[in-house]
Amino acid sequence: MNDADVSKQIQQMVRFIRQEAEEKANEISVSAEEEFNIEKLQLVEAEKKKIRQEYEKKEKQVEIRKKIEYSMQLNASRIKVLQAQDDMVNEMKGSASKDLLNVSHDHHVYKRLLKDLIVQSLVRLKEPAVLLRCRKEDLHLVESVLDSAKDEYASKVNGHPPEIFVDDVHLPPGPSHHHGFFHHHHAEAHGPFCSGGVVIASRDGKIVCENTLDARLDVAFSKKLPEIRKWLFGQVAA
Repeated sequence: MNDADVSKQIQQMVRFIRQEAEEKANEISVSAEEEFNIEKLQLVEAEKKKIRQEYEKKEKQVEIRKKIEYSMQLNASRIKVLQAQDDMVNEMKGSASKDLLNVSHDHHVYKRLLKDLIVQSLVRLKEPAVLLRCRKEDLHLVESVLDSAKDEYASKVNGHPPEIFVDDVHLPPGPSHHHGFFHHHHAEAHGPFCSGGVVIASRDGKIVCENTLDARLDVAFSKKLPEIRKWLFGQVAA
């Protein structure tokens, strides 16, 4: 083989190697581009997913805030309604308390009521001796019905008439007419008052029957409160 043949063969080998190298380089380039595109697509999708998740999270937070605000407004409205209802009920009770003051004005009716209250208290206590407390302005009426009250009690329980000791300490008087009822309605601000009635206790003070007009109004009002609310507002409050 002469030099020309050797040179020709070397050139062919170089072309083959170069062609193979170019093909390999092209394959690497195509593969790298495909991998890059796949990775780029994955990164884009990951970012899209992240953005969607962030948006959904913020959307949920906004929705939760809306629900909380709505719930707070609803509760505030309910509280206002309940407060208005309570104000109306308390106003009604205040009006009833004011009417109690008129009970003691009719001495004939009030005298009979005092006797009934004393008898009822005696029946509840069933004590041989009791201590009775009343308003100072009612003292003469109370003393005038004590004997008949004791006899009525004895007849009711088929027993002996009890001893009744009238306490030197009196129940608070009624509200001052000079200042008006509602200025004296709050005992803590203006001192206690009593619209009438009696308080009877055992001699040792362990058993007490509070049978004042105000106490009876409180009991009656509490007992009838569901009916009162239904009558005023059309539903029984929980």
